[in-house]
Amino acid sequence: MEKKFFVHESSYVDDNVELGEGTKVWHFSHIQSGTKIGKNCSLGQSVNVGNNVTIGNGVKIQNNVSVYEGVELEDYVFCGPSMVFTNVMNPRSEFPQRGSEFYLKTLIKKSASLGANSTIVCGNTVGKYAFVGAGTVVIRDVPDYALVVGNPARQVGWVCACGTKLDMTTNPDSHETAKCPKCGREYKKEGNKVEQI
Repeated sequence: MEKKFFVHESSYVDDNVELGEGTKVWHFSHIQSGTKIGKNCSLGQSVNVGNNVTIGNGVKIQNNVSVYEGVELEDYVFCGPSMVFTNVMNPRSEFPQRGSEFYLKTLIKKSASLGANSTIVCGNTVGKYAFVGAGTVVIRDVPDYALVVGNPARQVGWVCACGTKLDMTTNPDSHETAKCPKCGREYKKEGNKVEQI
């Protein structure tokens, strides 16, 4: 039977892994047992995906990223080069904390973008269409459509589904609307929540 995905000859895919149609795994990568990867994903050079990870459709993971057990990536998530996930809050080499009982769940929702060299500390959720700037360190949940930068991450604005910054305040007490200058999508904001109209 013809494979409907591509795995470079220098990469390893363990037993009990599901790879969706059209997915490509590039040089020197390792996909560990129990992992499920959706359709049309791209995993760059030197990507490691831990045991029992779930990755949705259309996900792009750039070079040198490790997606550890406890992390879930929904559809169309973008992971920039060398960004970092963690899965244990208080790691100690002397007292190993292995196994699912030690791993805190990290959820990256649909179409969120995680910039190059950003760090997502375990136990947090990054909302749908959120944009985490390059080098940002996320230590708490990020709302849908939020733009966050810095160490620790601080919210500096809102972004459209297309990635364009919206002209909308980050004041949690405001109620307003905005229209994307690039694609025309419209949004409403109530408190610290933004939704597409």
